[in-house]
Amino acid sequence: METTTLLYIILSGIIALGIALFQYKYRAKSKSIRLVSVFAFLRFISVFGILLLLVNPKFDKIKYYTEKPELILAVDNTNSIKHLGQDAQAKDLVTALTTNSALNSKFQVTSYVFGNAISAMDSLTFDLKETNINKALSQISEIHTSIAPTVIITDGNQTFGTDYQFAANDLKQPIYPVILGDTVVHTDLKIQQLNANKYAYLKNRFPVEVILVYTGNSNVNSELKVYKGNALVYTEKVAFSKASNSKIVNFTLPASRIGTNVYRASLTALQTEKNKINNTKNFAIEVIDQKTKIAIVSDIVHPDIGALKKSIETNEQRSVSVLNTSEAIAKIDDFQLFILNQPNIKFKGLFEKLQELKKNYLQIIGTKTDLNFVNGISSNFTHENLQQTEEYQADFNLNYSPFQIENIDFESFPPLNANYGSITFNSGFQNILTKRIGSVSTQEPLLSTLEINNRREAVLFGENIWKWRAQSFLNTKSFNEFDNFIGKLIQYLATAKQRSRLNVDYESFYVGNSNVIVNAQIFDKNYVFDNRENLTITLTNTLTKESLELPLVLKTNNFQADLSNLKAGEYNFTVKANSANISKSGSFTILEYNVEEQFLNANVTKLQQLATNSGGNSYFIDNTSRLVNDLINDERFVSVQKSNKNIIPLIDWKILLAIIALSLSVEWFLRKYNGLI
Repeated sequence: METTTLLYIILSGIIALGIALFQYKYRAKSKSIRLVSVFAFLRFISVFGILLLLVNPKFDKIKYYTEKPELILAVDNTNSIKHLGQDAQAKDLVTALTTNSALNSKFQVTSYVFGNAISAMDSLTFDLKETNINKALSQISEIHTSIAPTVIITDGNQTFGTDYQFAANDLKQPIYPVILGDTVVHTDLKIQQLNANKYAYLKNRFPVEVILVYTGNSNVNSELKVYKGNALVYTEKVAFSKASNSKIVNFTLPASRIGTNVYRASLTALQTEKNKINNTKNFAIEVIDQKTKIAIVSDIVHPDIGALKKSIETNEQRSVSVLNTSEAIAKIDDFQLFILNQPNIKFKGLFEKLQELKKNYLQIIGTKTDLNFVNGISSNFTHENLQQTEEYQADFNLNYSPFQIENIDFESFPPLNANYGSITFNSGFQNILTKRIGSVSTQEPLLSTLEINNRREAVLFGENIWKWRAQSFLNTKSFNEFDNFIGKLIQYLATAKQRSRLNVDYESFYVGNSNVIVNAQIFDKNYVFDNRENLTITLTNTLTKESLELPLVLKTNNFQADLSNLKAGEYNFTVKANSANISKSGSFTILEYNVEEQFLNANVTKLQQLATNSGGNSYFIDNTSRLVNDLINDERFVSVQKSNKNIIPLIDWKILLAIIALSLSVEWFLRKYNGLI
């Protein structure tokens, strides 16, 4: 308590005593010393209490409590646990740990389940399709920042994500894996991996690579068979031994039917095999009748050319040729799309031929472009020629409607070099990207598309797009996002189809039923994205004829249906915009594949390494009593006594108010009783 407050309290006591003595010592009507003393005391209490409330001194209240260390329990809730026959033992262990009185006495137990990510434990179903142990451990570390032992009950078989055995380097918690699964090495044959192209071309042969793995000590023989439906299309005998325990089989198959062709590769199982599911793997090929041929026409050498060629050809349905203007004119009928890189006067004949034949093309207008020539040859736009250059970054247009496209974090991409000056379009156009200088959005076109008389055109007003592809890789560790963006632009330009108000984006086939997503966009009559529309998808299994209708959920600038719960099979679907009465149909195939059922044993080595790296210990499911003893006896995990200091003002002390009220009431009653009022 401060000295000033203490002086105020003393002064309050003196004032209260003075008032009480003045009123009852010098002005008292009663001569009874005893009665005067009682009245003076009661008045002193009342006045002193009121003055104390005015001074309102503050007192420190310290509360001591004991905080237990946390114990994290994380259980693998994926299908592999059930497949290995460990689901019942896992449930029994969870019950034993959560109800153990000694553990609960020492620890504050928090339970989670995980597959692709962690969630609070509600029930154990062992039906999740993906395992990411590294992500689960990272999320636990983010939630629980103090040192807390983490018991992870799993088979250690991770289906995707960063290798978890090195996760301990970034974690504070010691990890105690409880290993589920059989550690005995069984004889097993399996298809470890199957590689095939996604697309093939009609009447061509496409390559298939199958990696076969054998686990065992004796010499065995088997046979690899590939079926298309019920028809056997390829067979090869294979032999394995302890020393020669893997084979790579390469062969080709004919692409004889347009559309999605589903195949089944099967390795004849041994009689002693415990897991025969991993002997079979389905795959599919989409057969198309021809490639889309694209010509990049340029009279200069520029890194954009190589970047665009690489990006476009990631889709095997497309091939790119780099030509000069004279070669392009001579082969103009061989290509469906032309990319004109920084045109100049040499492009005059090519422009005239393209416009005559109504060919679609993409122009790249850069610092080496002859703007006077472009302004003279093009009737669709005019670019002011100020003989200056500028660096522009990109802003994504969420309302772009001609085709479905996503923002791939364009705002983070480095600026493009471009000509400075305003751009005026003479025909209807839409911007995919607009220019931005620093933090200032100019709304000037950077990448635009036009549709004129059944002909499509796009213009990129900048060069060095190769830097965008590099930045996209730095952002995502993959070129896929940028290549998909370029692919959609090329697909739009390479087709002569009229713009549709309803666009549906989906894959022709999905491997397994994880991440089966159908996206759709609906536009009003002005081709502005309509987020008020109600979209539904109706699915029909072509074999069972079962139908299902689901709503599509709005996701920023598109609608989405997650169909990951569908069973494997072929499906026809129709997406319908109910208010606009527009629909679009298609079909896709879900190949039967469950990665969680490909494992035969627990991954003991990685789990033991994880425990060692983190300062924990590993245990097998049959020896978990030692886990409880180790946790209880580990001196690193102790309860901590903590204090909580609260500053409480006297005005919150209700007892003082009661004392003041009581003293005033008693004083009034005694004075009334003695006839002094």
